[in-house]
Amino acid sequence: MQKLFSSRFPGGVHPTNGSDKALTSGKAIRAFHPQKVWISMEQTPGGKCSPLIRQGDAVKRGQPIGKPETFTASVVHAGISGKVESIREGQAGSIYCAILADAEQPARMNQASMGVADLSAYTKDQIVNAFREGGLAGMGGAGFPAAVKYSPKKPVDTLLINAAECEPYLSCDNQLMIEQPMAVLNGVRIMLKASGAERALICLEDNKPEAAASLQKVLEQLKESVSLEILPTRYPQGGERQLIQAVTGREVPAGGLPADAGVIVSNVGTAKAAADLLLDDEPLTSRVVTITGEVNDPGNYLAPVGSSIQELIAAAGGVKSPQNRVILGGPMTGNCIAVDYDGKTELGFVTKTTSGVVVLPPAKRAESPCIRCGGCVKVCPAGLQPWKIDFAQRREDDALCEKLDAAECIACGCCSYTCPAGRELSLHTRMARDRVKQILRERKVQK
Repeated sequence: MQKLFSSRFPGGVHPTNGSDKALTSGKAIRAFHPQKVWISMEQTPGGKCSPLIRQGDAVKRGQPIGKPETFTASVVHAGISGKVESIREGQAGSIYCAILADAEQPARMNQASMGVADLSAYTKDQIVNAFREGGLAGMGGAGFPAAVKYSPKKPVDTLLINAAECEPYLSCDNQLMIEQPMAVLNGVRIMLKASGAERALICLEDNKPEAAASLQKVLEQLKESVSLEILPTRYPQGGERQLIQAVTGREVPAGGLPADAGVIVSNVGTAKAAADLLLDDEPLTSRVVTITGEVNDPGNYLAPVGSSIQELIAAAGGVKSPQNRVILGGPMTGNCIAVDYDGKTELGFVTKTTSGVVVLPPAKRAESPCIRCGGCVKVCPAGLQPWKIDFAQRREDDALCEKLDAAECIACGCCSYTCPAGRELSLHTRMARDRVKQILRERKVQK
């Protein structure tokens, strides 16, 4: 185990004292058994699938129910066994499949946790094909299909397993490592074989000593080149580019991919899902979700894809106060999906990328004019000037946004967190990034 004592990427912040993660850390993962799920055919933005089932069909957990239509989509599977109640269109044209659960659900084999698995019979192509058919996707970020990620156009020598979980409040990955280290490491071994890399490094911050100890104990049984990399606690340590730079010293070129630096990065939850898929024949149908913050009984829940967020909040004891904000994801990068939530309305449904739901007190700051302090520039891990991009975006000056490299924004939220004027820097910089990327795509097509 190697420990890195100082941050090796520029910028970043240290937003909490650890009390946020203490709300759920150490609490055993609880199984959540919904009576109905609503499974989206668009698990990630733009990742659309077409339904393979019809109303009234009987389905089994793990059965394919959605076929990818786009490059960024992965196969969707039934999260429970039951009957298709309806197929309907939701907001922004998304299609949802509602499944009523059978009284009896099939038991899970859980072979992935039983010991060091023999992987000698698996080839790289077999593993990648299993990733494709099993709907395996990145569970810690944008949900990119694993089959595509593990078919890079350039050779890679290093696999990084992102277990930093630097986002405040969230602890689903941490608890997964504590409770199921063997399954996690079997998944890492599977991914290492699929990547063709020489080594795999499981990267976690030094605020997770119990998880590190749990993994280290199992690592002693392995023969593969897999090791732990303990990083100093600093946000956004888990950002893909920041992690690569911190661990390998390499930089991903502007507009490039991790493979351009000879690296593949996968989330630790995705590694566990890979083990479930290959060793237990369980496609990606469920995930651990943190429900925390201003709720009466914070915890981590193993929830089928399609589980109701309203029901998960109720399972966590409901909200403490009528004045609140409900954030889907973490407080730095997540989206506010409700204000003053009373628990009586539906807020959405768990997808492959739903890491957590955080209930926070109401926002207290209001925007005021920029004071040109430069604080946002100092903490930006991408080396941008957020305050300038903010002004350019508000003026809808696309050319200036492009000149200011807005396309390189990683939407970490450090700029907004630091701004003494309460400016919505992260929001506007992200908007500028998306607009510039669209312009660049259109320009490429025209050529």
